[in-house]
Amino acid sequence: MAQVTTTDIKKLRSDFLSVRNITSLIFEPLSIEDAVMQSDPFGSTPNWHIAHVTWFFQKILEKYEQDVEGNCINTDYLNSYYQRYSKILPKTQRGKFPRPKISDTLKYRAMIEDLFLKFLDTMERNNSLTRNTAYDIELANQHEMQHQELLTYDLQHYFQRFDDPLDNYQPKIRRKTESITDNPDIEQGMIKITGGLYELGFSGEGFCYDNEIPEHKTYLIPYEIDKYPVTNSEFMEFTEAGGYQDYRYWLSDGWDLVRENDWKSPLYWQKIDGEWYKKDFTGLNKVSPNEPVTNVSYFEADAYSKWARKRLPTEAEWEKAASWNEDLRKKAIYPWGNDLPSDIYANLLETWKWAPSPIGSYPQGKSHYGCHQMIGDVWEWTSSEYVLYPGFRSKFLEYTDKWAVNQKVLRGGSFATPRLQIRNSYRNYFKPHERIPFSGFRCARDLL
Repeated sequence: MAQVTTTDIKKLRSDFLSVRNITSLIFEPLSIEDAVMQSDPFGSTPNWHIAHVTWFFQKILEKYEQDVEGNCINTDYLNSYYQRYSKILPKTQRGKFPRPKISDTLKYRAMIEDLFLKFLDTMERNNSLTRNTAYDIELANQHEMQHQELLTYDLQHYFQRFDDPLDNYQPKIRRKTESITDNPDIEQGMIKITGGLYELGFSGEGFCYDNEIPEHKTYLIPYEIDKYPVTNSEFMEFTEAGGYQDYRYWLSDGWDLVRENDWKSPLYWQKIDGEWYKKDFTGLNKVSPNEPVTNVSYFEADAYSKWARKRLPTEAEWEKAASWNEDLRKKAIYPWGNDLPSDIYANLLETWKWAPSPIGSYPQGKSHYGCHQMIGDVWEWTSSEYVLYPGFRSKFLEYTDKWAVNQKVLRGGSFATPRLQIRNSYRNYFKPHERIPFSGFRCARDLL
């Protein structure tokens, strides 16, 4: 296999340290009691998250025949869904097994980190890092980044249950907010996009998941797409107009959920004295009208789109609209919105509001076509089913391919998506009823 350079190894080490540091910063504010609680079968305990991502690195070490003797914990609880690795603890059961103990998890984490750094040092000395090994290491880094965001979902869901508005998670990572503005008079509207052949998927150098390739041609008819994500105030109009009470806007499965679960608004919204409030990472606050709506299911996004006489974009339409220059090259990382810092030197001194930025907060960040905040802030539902691209070849067994059924594609990233993961070819996927992810949307419409 082709060798990689010393520079590549140094970057892998830097990314490894940065990712592990950020995970620790997310976990650090939690009490022991909070770290072992599972608030929903969809999620996992914080303790399980940090132990599981460490277990994933252990499996990479074992794959390359590294000695992991001295492992002091029972890892039977840490397998998520990999059939090839011994026992699997079902997601619904994770809160019933507060093991390993948090103190053991932290010791285990430190031990595997030390072994992994020695593994990287050995490959650097021997110039033995191949491209396949580099991909596996990068995948482990990216896997932990995914769990940083999943952990953040679980934290919001857990802490929003408490009536005390001050009883909430207080993150230690902050973002600079000098450029964030809240402009209620921002001009919204839609952006016209030309049709024709478009090459969907990842292009360029660097890491991508195997479900982003191969790049392939697809045909688009001319369309227009919202300049900004749908905001809370726009979604309120749908809610106040009786959108949750009118079956005409809903897919059949969505309408069943609305009636069975008495949905009347996005997840976490509650009406107090005639006004909408939401408990988020800063406590109980009035819903900010100009922030992108979030924590809505595919069914809610689709219903709103029908009510607005629009539709959800396909993932190909979304990706083309998010392309960053006239050549439609897609690999650039650009400051289009709010995301999770991926820097090992993340500031520890103050907290920041973990939430989408108001629309118009990043006037300098827009796509070639003029769409804003497509990267960061909120994941955006598309109408596309999560299927594998033509010519798909798995790069890592049981990672992205086994989920290609009954899921919808989301694009763009959220305020909790690590910056090192963001690119406009990145494909997220969830079941259409799920609302715990930081998911919003923008609408599209055919140009006839």
